[in-house]
Amino acid sequence: RLTVKPPNAPICILAQENLDLEFDPHPQGSSYIPASYVKYLESAGARVIPIRINGTEEDYTKIFYQINGLLLPGGNVDLQKSQYSRVAKIFYELAIKANDALDYFPIWGTCQGFQQLTVLTSNKNLLTLTNSMAVALPLTFVPGAQNSRLFKSFPKDLLLSLSEENITSNFHIWSLSVQNYTRNSKLKRFYKVLTTNTDGKKEFISTMEAYRYPFYAVQWHPEKSPFEWINKPGMIHSISSIRASFYTASFFVSEAMKSQHHFLTPEEEEKALIYNFIPVFKGLNSIFIQYYYFD
Repeated sequence: RLTVKPPNAPICILAQENLDLEFDPHPQGSSYIPASYVKYLESAGARVIPIRINGTEEDYTKIFYQINGLLLPGGNVDLQKSQYSRVAKIFYELAIKANDALDYFPIWGTCQGFQQLTVLTSNKNLLTLTNSMAVALPLTFVPGAQNSRLFKSFPKDLLLSLSEENITSNFHIWSLSVQNYTRNSKLKRFYKVLTTNTDGKKEFISTMEAYRYPFYAVQWHPEKSPFEWINKPGMIHSISSIRASFYTASFFVSEAMKSQHHFLTPEEEEKALIYNFIPVFKGLNSIFIQYYYFD
């Protein structure tokens, strides 16, 4: 029977271990996805499928050919030894293989997801400590970056806001320094730097896209402005920060819509969707307002 590909692309978000009790003092599952990432993709017209971290390679290979893209979210796990990193590697390698065979499959990395992509591409952890926790910054665009795949559809006034206003939320202590990127031939060949930032001492990469693959990564958090409310420096809710969130999400969802992957039956797809899970409200002072928990 013919399957009709729906206009809204199902995109996966990878869960991660719940390790840090300071981060989440009363976890209700051994792994989680922050709800803000789900809302972020949904705001641009996608449906979301959670990827749990306790599956087999066979499980992930099967789901890979049923989804249209993967988002690697921020968080706080080991980028070489965690289950998050194990599953990210499986999807990364499947995506490389698929795109090489002209089977379009995009990946987006945010914060920890950005860092995970650098580790997967270089086979090394090249991150360096920076003073970039809970701070909002403007982006320093590399010449020509505004014509990149990611930024070329952004309105000119929004690009100006991104370059002049403190509207990108940074919540990380590890960064890929421009120096470490430049010294590593694998990273240099694979990723085109679009924007950089500085903590006052070290210059680090804040936005990049792969040359040959539809892989995109931001060290900042576009999902926080519209959907997270903890009262901390670096949390920005201005109109331009919310527009930046929407345009990044919209870009990635439009990339996912180029994928031809689909579920064989609507029933299988329905069973996999995030709507089968209930997000848990953790209070206004929580790092994440709502969590999806998994075991």
